[in-house]
Amino acid sequence: MADMLEAVAARERWEQFYEYKTSLVCPRELAGELREFIDRRGYEEVCGSIARGEPFPLPRKSVISKLGTGKKRTVYVYPPNENMVLKLITFMLLRRYDHLFSDNLYSFRPGRSAKDAVRSLLRAGAGSGATYAYKVDIHNYFNSIPVERLVPMLERCLDDDPKLLRFLTSLLETPCVLDKGRVISEEKGIMAGTPVSSFYANLYLKELDAYFASRGIVYARYSDDIIVFGRSRQETEAYAAVIKSFLQDSGLSVNPDKEDFYGPEDGWVFLGFKVKNGVVDIAPATVLKLKQKMKRKADSLLRWAKRNGVEGPRAAKAFIRIFNRKLLEGPKDSRDNELTWSYWFFSVITTAESLKVIDNYAQDCIRYIVSGRHTKARFNFRYEDMKALGYRNLVHAYYGYGKEESGEGCQSGGDDGCEGGDIICEAER
Repeated sequence: MADMLEAVAARERWEQFYEYKTSLVCPRELAGELREFIDRRGYEEVCGSIARGEPFPLPRKSVISKLGTGKKRTVYVYPPNENMVLKLITFMLLRRYDHLFSDNLYSFRPGRSAKDAVRSLLRAGAGSGATYAYKVDIHNYFNSIPVERLVPMLERCLDDDPKLLRFLTSLLETPCVLDKGRVISEEKGIMAGTPVSSFYANLYLKELDAYFASRGIVYARYSDDIIVFGRSRQETEAYAAVIKSFLQDSGLSVNPDKEDFYGPEDGWVFLGFKVKNGVVDIAPATVLKLKQKMKRKADSLLRWAKRNGVEGPRAAKAFIRIFNRKLLEGPKDSRDNELTWSYWFFSVITTAESLKVIDNYAQDCIRYIVSGRHTKARFNFRYEDMKALGYRNLVHAYYGYGKEESGEGCQSGGDDGCEGGDIICEAER
């Protein structure tokens, strides 16, 4: 088999990568960066350095806040040129070695997405209302994977490409990172945020996936999110014990705040969707996060309007424009070709109940921006007034959603070098 590092140095491979990325839902800014990188042959210097065995630049550590929460998340970022080369390596890795993974794994795989996981579970009978389920999230999965346990797995997987194996192993085993300009040493796992971490995240738990696949047990994994189904509470608890024991033996731990048992009367929640009695809706936590974003934006726009003497309708129009773009503009319409809610959720959900909640909240935010208060006086701004500013109703859009917009067979853009596309991450968290 060809040396992957040599292949990455070929212009042809980069053109194929560009063609693939721009055929998906890829923000124009990122597509432009990739085009510019290819045209100036930015990969040649990086690939030459790797071929000469020179040390790879250290990744930069960043601690970021999750919006709307007090939680922190640690991510790592390589310099732009090196990061782009790692993206192509990851793109090729995920395709060359996809055969290693079980069908019940859905993260970062060609032709698969979180939506496919939900659909597959429904086809397997998980939406019938007669099943039990156990769902768990792995605590700090990417940054907790013990490198010393992952490397032997990588050696068995990449035994056909020793140069690539040496390069990737060196990245994993280098203990140093840049933290605010200082070189520090720390346990960093597979480094969330770096491109190749997606492949490692799939590889590290592939034996757990295979255990359930070989036994015909209804199970799905998307990176660090796992769900399994049983015919009784006792059976499901036994499956949960297998998962927790495997994770413990693998040096990982469960996030107790995201561990749930579901009975037949409860339905189940997975990757931003809620399924109950065969009905698929948007998960309550996902709706809550969107409402929190709307509130923050409404408060921000109202402050901006008061500070600058801007009339309420003008500020409300900005709010409408922002959320129309986020929620409803399809990939063909969006200025940035972003993955929007309609593109993501509408093709899977079978009810508009959560959309009604979001619509009502959005309308209340708009009235609040216009009136500057939460009193009944805000209702003087009518629904027709909102429509005149460009407001679009989610429920109406859902019922008018065509099959050509359902996004069948498309990817989120997160299969070649991140911890998932933005919409996926919001949904699954």
